[in-house]
Amino acid sequence: MSQPNVLMIGTGEYTTGYVHDSASASDKSAGVVALSLFELRRQGRVASLKMAGTNGTKLPGIRRHLQTAIGDAYHRMDVSVETWPSDQTIRDADAYLAAMDTMRPGDVVTVFTPDDTHFQIAMEAVKRKLHVLIAKPIVKTLDQHLQLLAASNEHNVIVAMEVHKRWDPIYA
Repeated sequence: MSQPNVLMIGTGEYTTGYVHDSASASDKSAGVVALSLFELRRQGRVASLKMAGTNGTKLPGIRRHLQTAIGDAYHRMDVSVETWPSDQTIRDADAYLAAMDTMRPGDVVTVFTPDDTHFQIAMEAVKRKLHVLIAKPIVKTLDQHLQLLAASNEHNVIVAMEVHKRWDPIYA
Protein backbone atom coordinates (compact mmCIF):
# COMPACT_ATOMS: atom_id res chain seq x y z
CA MET A 1 0.00 0.00 0.00
CA SER A 2 1.32 3.46 -0.87
CA GLN A 3 1.75 6.11 1.77
CA PRO A 4 -0.97 8.78 2.02
CA ASN A 5 -0.57 12.32 0.85
CA VAL A 6 -1.46 14.89 3.49
CA LEU A 7 -3.11 18.27 3.02
CA MET A 8 -2.78 20.74 5.89
CA ILE A 9 -5.66 23.21 5.83
CA GLY A 10 -4.88 26.31 7.86
CA THR A 11 -1.51 28.05 7.87
CA GLY A 12 -1.51 29.65 11.32
CA GLU A 13 0.46 29.17 14.49
CA TYR A 14 -0.35 25.58 15.26
CA THR A 15 0.41 24.39 11.73
CA THR A 16 3.40 26.60 10.83
CA GLY A 17 4.36 28.72 13.84
CA TYR A 18 3.96 31.78 11.62
CA VAL A 19 1.66 34.63 12.71
CA HIS A 20 1.47 38.29 11.76
CA ASP A 21 4.36 37.94 9.28
CA SER A 22 6.85 36.43 11.72
CA ALA A 23 7.54 33.51 14.04
CA SER A 24 5.09 33.16 16.88
CA ALA A 25 6.34 34.33 20.27
CA SER A 26 4.73 31.27 21.88
CA ASP A 27 6.20 27.83 22.51
CA LYS A 28 4.91 26.91 19.03
CA SER A 29 7.26 29.17 17.06
CA ALA A 30 8.11 26.28 14.70
CA GLY A 31 4.51 25.11 14.55
CA VAL A 32 3.45 21.59 15.42
CA VAL A 33 1.42 20.09 12.56
CA ALA A 34 3.85 20.81 9.70
CA LEU A 35 6.87 19.91 11.84
CA SER A 36 5.30 16.54 12.73
CA LEU A 37 4.36 15.83 9.13
CA PHE A 38 7.81 16.78 7.81
CA GLU A 39 9.25 14.22 10.23
CA LEU A 40 6.70 11.58 9.19
CA ARG A 41 7.66 12.20 5.55
CA ARG A 42 11.35 11.88 6.44
CA GLN A 43 10.52 8.51 8.01
CA GLY A 44 8.65 7.43 4.86
CA ARG A 45 5.25 7.27 6.58
CA VAL A 46 3.56 9.90 4.41
CA ALA A 47 4.06 10.87 0.78
CA SER A 48 3.60 14.41 -0.50
CA LEU A 49 2.68 17.30 1.78
CA LYS A 50 0.37 20.11 0.76
CA MET A 51 -0.90 23.21 2.52
CA ALA A 52 -3.90 25.45 1.92
CA GLY A 53 -4.72 28.77 3.49
CA THR A 54 -6.83 31.74 2.49
CA ASN A 55 -4.09 34.35 1.89
CA GLY A 56 -1.55 33.35 -0.74
CA THR A 57 0.55 36.47 -0.17
CA LYS A 58 1.57 35.00 3.23
CA LEU A 59 2.92 31.79 1.68
CA PRO A 60 6.41 33.04 0.69
CA GLY A 61 6.94 34.21 4.29
CA ILE A 62 5.66 30.89 5.61
CA ARG A 63 8.06 28.97 3.35
CA ARG A 64 11.01 31.10 4.54
CA HIS A 65 9.94 30.65 8.14
CA LEU A 66 9.63 26.86 7.79
CA GLN A 67 13.09 26.69 6.23
CA THR A 68 14.64 28.76 9.02
CA ALA A 69 12.75 27.24 11.97
CA ILE A 70 12.75 23.63 10.80
CA GLY A 71 14.78 22.99 7.64
CA ASP A 72 17.93 24.68 8.93
CA ALA A 73 17.48 23.34 12.48
CA TYR A 74 16.99 19.62 11.77
CA HIS A 75 19.32 17.31 9.85
CA ARG A 76 17.94 16.27 6.44
CA MET A 77 14.53 17.85 7.05
CA ASP A 78 12.78 18.64 3.77
CA VAL A 79 10.25 21.41 4.34
CA SER A 80 8.97 21.60 0.78
CA VAL A 81 5.21 21.74 0.49
CA GLU A 82 2.81 22.38 -2.38
CA THR A 83 0.60 25.37 -1.52
CA TRP A 84 -2.77 26.95 -2.30
CA PRO A 85 -3.80 29.62 -3.25
CA SER A 86 -1.17 31.17 -5.52
CA ASP A 87 1.35 33.51 -3.89
CA GLN A 88 -0.33 36.49 -5.62
CA THR A 89 -3.83 35.77 -4.27
CA ILE A 90 -4.84 38.11 -1.47
CA ARG A 91 -7.90 36.11 -0.38
CA ASP A 92 -9.47 32.85 -1.49
CA ALA A 93 -11.58 31.20 1.20
CA ASP A 94 -12.13 28.20 -1.09
CA ALA A 95 -8.49 27.47 -1.96
CA TYR A 96 -8.68 24.28 0.09
CA LEU A 97 -11.18 22.87 -2.44
CA ALA A 98 -8.68 23.12 -5.30
CA ALA A 99 -6.07 21.51 -3.04
CA MET A 100 -8.46 18.68 -2.13
CA ASP A 101 -9.07 18.06 -5.82
CA THR A 102 -5.42 16.97 -6.12
CA MET A 103 -5.86 14.29 -3.46
CA ARG A 104 -6.86 10.65 -3.91
CA PRO A 105 -9.28 8.58 -1.81
CA GLY A 106 -7.55 7.41 1.37
CA ASP A 107 -5.34 10.50 1.65
CA VAL A 108 -5.45 12.65 4.79
CA VAL A 109 -6.54 16.20 5.57
CA THR A 110 -5.74 18.14 8.74
CA VAL A 111 -8.04 21.03 9.65
CA PHE A 112 -6.57 23.76 11.87
CA THR A 113 -8.81 26.67 10.97
CA PRO A 114 -11.34 28.86 12.80
CA ASP A 115 -13.93 26.71 14.59
CA ASP A 116 -16.87 27.82 12.45
CA THR A 117 -15.16 26.49 9.28
CA HIS A 118 -14.50 22.93 10.51
CA PHE A 119 -17.81 21.39 9.43
CA GLN A 120 -17.80 22.61 5.83
CA ILE A 121 -14.14 21.72 5.28
CA ALA A 122 -14.51 18.28 6.87
CA MET A 123 -17.63 17.46 4.85
CA GLU A 124 -15.88 18.39 1.60
CA ALA A 125 -12.99 16.11 2.55
CA VAL A 126 -15.26 13.22 3.54
CA LYS A 127 -17.19 13.50 0.25
CA ARG A 128 -13.84 13.02 -1.51
CA LYS A 129 -13.13 9.94 0.66
CA LEU A 130 -10.31 11.65 2.54
CA HIS A 131 -9.58 10.89 6.20
CA VAL A 132 -9.79 13.98 8.42
CA LEU A 133 -8.07 15.14 11.61
CA ILE A 134 -9.73 18.25 13.04
CA ALA A 135 -8.59 20.53 15.86
CA LYS A 136 -11.07 20.81 18.68
CA PRO A 137 -13.95 21.48 18.64
CA ILE A 138 -14.65 19.03 15.85
CA VAL A 139 -17.82 20.95 14.87
CA LYS A 140 -20.10 23.47 16.54
CA THR A 141 -23.42 21.64 16.87
CA LEU A 142 -24.73 18.16 17.57
CA ASP A 143 -26.55 18.19 14.21
CA GLN A 144 -23.27 18.90 12.39
CA HIS A 145 -21.57 16.14 14.36
CA LEU A 146 -24.27 13.63 13.40
CA GLN A 147 -24.13 14.67 9.74
CA LEU A 148 -20.35 14.28 9.71
CA LEU A 149 -20.61 10.88 11.41
CA ALA A 150 -23.15 9.65 8.85
CA ALA A 151 -21.05 10.91 5.94
CA SER A 152 -17.85 9.36 7.30
CA ASN A 153 -19.65 6.01 7.68
CA GLU A 154 -21.10 6.29 4.16
CA HIS A 155 -17.69 7.06 2.62
CA ASN A 156 -15.74 4.68 4.89
CA VAL A 157 -13.27 7.26 6.20
CA ILE A 158 -12.00 8.20 9.63
CA VAL A 159 -12.83 11.59 11.13
CA ALA A 160 -10.99 12.30 14.36
CA MET A 161 -10.53 15.23 16.71
CA GLU A 162 -7.10 16.45 17.79
CA VAL A 163 -6.90 17.89 21.30
CA HIS A 164 -3.54 19.65 21.34
CA LYS A 165 -3.88 21.48 24.64
CA ARG A 166 -4.03 18.14 26.47
CA TRP A 167 -0.23 17.86 26.36
CA ASP A 168 0.66 21.49 27.09
CA PRO A 169 2.41 21.68 30.48
CA ILE A 170 0.04 24.35 31.77
CA TYR A 171 -2.92 21.96 31.25
CA ALA A 172 -1.16 18.76 32.31
